[in-house]
Amino acid sequence: MSALQAEAQAMLDRAAADDRQEFGSFFLARLLGMTVSYAAESCTVAFDAAPPLFNPQGTLHGGVLATAMDISMGHLLNRSVGPGATLEIKVQFMAPVTAGPVRCCATFLRQGRSVSFLQSHATRADGVLAAHATATWRLLPAKA
Repeated sequence: MSALQAEAQAMLDRAAADDRQEFGSFFLARLLGMTVSYAAESCTVAFDAAPPLFNPQGTLHGGVLATAMDISMGHLLNRSVGPGATLEIKVQFMAPVTAGPVRCCATFLRQGRSVSFLQSHATRADGVLAAHATATWRLLPAKA
């Protein structure tokens, strides 16, 4: 087994070791090794850029970065007002991520009664802005 295969298998094992599907711990977040933390008006999702998540150019795949930013915004919305669904998302990629920890910090741009606007900044370990995302979210109806 190659080092890449071993790392990918370890990621899969970590994700499958728990069957919870809840905010802070769900399969995809565990697969990517994400941790979620909250400050006063923000949510940060952090994870390590690992080779199984890289594209053929040797950098973190943009879809992984977009997913992490989407998760940061969704967790902030859920913690602040309740669960929601992404209506649209725009991601601007600024710099490649080639290794190390990534932090995606979400904040509100505008919070409405049913629709909210959020943003997330993804930074590399060296503090360089890797990507910026904005998204529109709709609150989901409360479960009975």
